[in-house]
Amino acid sequence: MPQFALLLTTFVWGATFPATKAALEQISPLSFLFLRFLLGMTVVFAVLLFFRRPLIRDTSMMRASLIATAWLFIGYVLQTVGLRFTTASNSAFITVLYVVFVPLYLLRLGLHTWVSNGIALAGLWLLVRPTASANLGDLLTLGSAAAFAAHMVCLERYTRVADPVSLFAWQLVLMTVAMSGVMWWEQPTLAMFEPSRVLAVGLVVTGILATGAFAVQMWAQRLLPAQQVALLFAAEPAVAAWLAWYFLGEHLDAQGWFGSAMILGGVLLGSWVTGESSPAQQESVTARSEGG
Repeated sequence: MPQFALLLTTFVWGATFPATKAALEQISPLSFLFLRFLLGMTVVFAVLLFFRRPLIRDTSMMRASLIATAWLFIGYVLQTVGLRFTTASNSAFITVLYVVFVPLYLLRLGLHTWVSNGIALAGLWLLVRPTASANLGDLLTLGSAAAFAAHMVCLERYTRVADPVSLFAWQLVLMTVAMSGVMWWEQPTLAMFEPSRVLAVGLVVTGILATGAFAVQMWAQRLLPAQQVALLFAAEPAVAAWLAWYFLGEHLDAQGWFGSAMILGGVLLGSWVTGESSPAQQESVTARSEGG
């Protein structure tokens, strides 16, 4: 069930936020992103080599990979750099605004979409309580939300017409190449790359676990509409708060519990009550109409 698989990946995405925040105390954002995607690319290509899985390299595949990677690159750079200038709660809330951008991009404006999104966003506000004042980090994070939404829209399209494994692998390659070029803008020092527990944990969570979650997302987007994928990912901050409460003993008051319950309710409503058909269903309808 793709919805359940995506909900499981929110545990990984929820863990990447504190892992990245901690790693940025040692290393600059773009350098961290380079190491993250380098590790992810290395692991994925090792698996592909083990299973002798060839990659498609034709023009259409590379074009789709470039377009999707461009939005992914913009999203990660803006979000990670923005983390240095805003609070964790603001970043969590603003990033999840992709649940609004996706249906706007696709012009899928069904009533149930906005009701479920509204419930989830209201719950998110109660959970993270972002500050009212905006800063540079907030603006950068808003740009990342718009970019991540565009990436989800691209994946809905491209995973239906292209080999998803090749599309997945080439995005990792292109992200690694792009990060290797821009990281020098920050003038990184050797001290940033010194092995440490914080950096190692951050890279394992983001470079390995999150890469696996990304693979699950690409599989799921062959079956689910993009706006539903975005809404399912809105559960990420709630999951992060629950994990912090359970494992780290962080305080979660009644308002936080109520907000996280609202997020879960909005996600479940958007998952079970679907007014728009999935990409697969749309293709089936088109094929039947064309066949007479």
